[in-house]
This record gives sequence, structure tokens and C-alpha cells, in this order.
Amino acid sequence: MRVGSRVPALAALSVAFTPLPAFAWGAHGHEMVSGEAVRALPAETPAFLRQPKTIARISVLGREMDRSRGAGLTHDVERDAGHFLNVDDSGKVGGAITIADLPETRAAYDAKLNEAGLDQYRQGYLPYAMIDGWQQLAKDFAYWRAAGVAMRTAKSAADRRWFREDRKLREMLIIRDLGVWSHFVGDASQPLHVTGRYDGWGAGPNAMNYQTVRGLHARFEGAFVKANIAPAEVAARIGPYRDCACTIRVRVGDYLSATHSEVMALYELEKKAAFPQPAGVPLAPGVQAPPPPPEPPSTETLAAGRAFAAARLAGGASELRDMIVMAWRESATMSVGYPAISVAGIEGGKVILKRADFGND
Repeated sequence: MRVGSRVPALAALSVAFTPLPAFAWGAHGHEMVSGEAVRALPAETPAFLRQPKTIARISVLGREMDRSRGAGLTHDVERDAGHFLNVDDSGKVGGAITIADLPETRAAYDAKLNEAGLDQYRQGYLPYAMIDGWQQLAKDFAYWRAAGVAMRTAKSAADRRWFREDRKLREMLIIRDLGVWSHFVGDASQPLHVTGRYDGWGAGPNAMNYQTVRGLHARFEGAFVKANIAPAEVAARIGPYRDCACTIRVRVGDYLSATHSEVMALYELEKKAAFPQPAGVPLAPGVQAPPPPPEPPSTETLAAGRAFAAARLAGGASELRDMIVMAWRESATMSVGYPAISVAGIEGGKVILKRADFGND
């Protein structure tokens, strides 16, 4: 969803409790991205993730970051900008930073934007929401691995019982953390979340005569997707696992760049009326109806619109599946407890955990 953080921070405060005009992919789209990604996980990942009940829960949690809106000004103004990134036509955030050169932390990113008179709340910090959530998931997996060994090998029965319960708790946290984080990965597959032209072409040169009326954002990702795209169509387009052999920061940057490259294709299709408002479905509050096209869209145009939306949803599901696998593999190289103990040492039998290793205060 993209709302108040599109305007300066003080203005954002004034609209935080107004009706929200657009949900990133809508509930229907987010559930497909999150659910189909987990359904496509390979056997190397923990089996509990691939259980039907878990998939259903993660699917619903995929829209949680939109459902939580309206909790309060502090909550909303702080989090809204995590759903988008304002990339201009030259591939720069606010004309100041290329996606490939995004700093490692949000603080450094904001400082760089400040030099250009901008800030993270107006330009968005979607890549950092994705990286933060991925790192948390990898750490969750690391503790799950460690507890799984310790519940069998800890020397005392009391410690073995404690690690067994801790692992159950960690599974609950993994479902929650993965599901909520998946929302941002889904956002990043929607081209209108990775461009300053997020809801109509806007002001400035428009040689191709693209749509300028606001309302495209909500209509495309919400009503159109719900009426036209089924989970099976998304699942059929999910590609094989791709190992980027790179860091999560590089992977996120490449993903955002790929999504940004689809912005023009989306506007070309919109120009041909490929994303019509479904018959009988009222416009969302604040959404304007697009002007009628010179001629009704052809069957081929409508099919192209559906294929584009399904491909973008599948792109999100594919990337999410790959990032989950990447986090799972990364977890084997991490450490847990304090002082830090390597997961490799625990799984290799070199370290026998005690309950105190997870909190000896």
C-alpha cells in the first residue's frame, strides 16, 4: 500500500486516519504471493513450513502489514514508507541514489537523501524492510536448528524439555515473521511500488500520452487482480530456484531493478485499457474512473493484461521462495546464544547446548 508517506511528513500526519486508497496487490494478491511461495519450497526447508495449515496461515499473514494500518500516528507514519521506493525514470531514488548503490543501513540511506533535501519517508525504504525481515528470518531458522539438536542431546531432561518447547515457540515466530515479511517482498513485485509514477503518469513530459488520472494503482492491483487471477495461474508461472550467489542486499537490489523495468510495460498496457474495472464492482473510495478508451480493448489486449498481472505476482512468489531458501541456508552459518555459539558447531556435535546458553543472566 502507498499512502501518506507520498507527501512530506507533516502532511502524512494529517492523512493518516483517512480512507486508504490502495492495497499492494490487495488481500487477494498478497495471499497468492505468500501462499504460493511457501507451497513451492523445496524439501530441504523445514517440513512444518510446507504443511497445509502453515501455508494457509502464512497466506493470510501476507496481508498483515496492510491490515495493521490505522493503529495510530506513530505506527502508521513510521511504517507506511516501508511499502514502496520512489525510483525515477533514470533508475535513481529521488534522483539521488541508484538502486545498485543503496547504502547498507536505513540511517545511511536517509543521510544520503538528506543531502539532496529528501528523506526516507517521502522516498520510501522498501529495500530495508525486505533486508531487515530476511535477516530476522535467517536468525529464526538458526535458533530452530539449534533447539532441534539440543532437545535431543542436552544432558538434563529438564533442558531437553525446555529446548523442545523453545523450538515450538520458534516455529510460531517463524510463521509470524515470515508471513509479515512476505508482504514487503510481494510489494516489490508490483511495478507501481517501485516508481515515482505510482498512480498515473503524473506531471511533466508525456510524449506517449499515458494515463494521468489517479486510480490506476488501486484498480490494477486490487479489483483487477481479484477478478482475473487465480492461485493456479500464479503457481504455474513460478520459476525454478535461482541461486544468485550474492548477498541479500545485492539480491534485493536486483529484484527491485527488475520490477522497475516493468513500469513502462504496465503503462503501455494501461493505455490500451488492459486493466478494466470489473463489471459490477464499485470503485474504491477516492479512486477515479479512467477515461473511456478510443475503442474497446480487444480480447488479445485483455489477455495480455491478465498475463502481465499473473507474471508479476509469480515474480513476487518466485523471489519470496528463493529468499526463504537463501535464509534457510544462511542460518547454518550463523551463531546463537550469548556468548555466541556457532550453529555449525551445534549441528556437528562439537557443542552440547545447555538452557543457560540461551540466557545465562
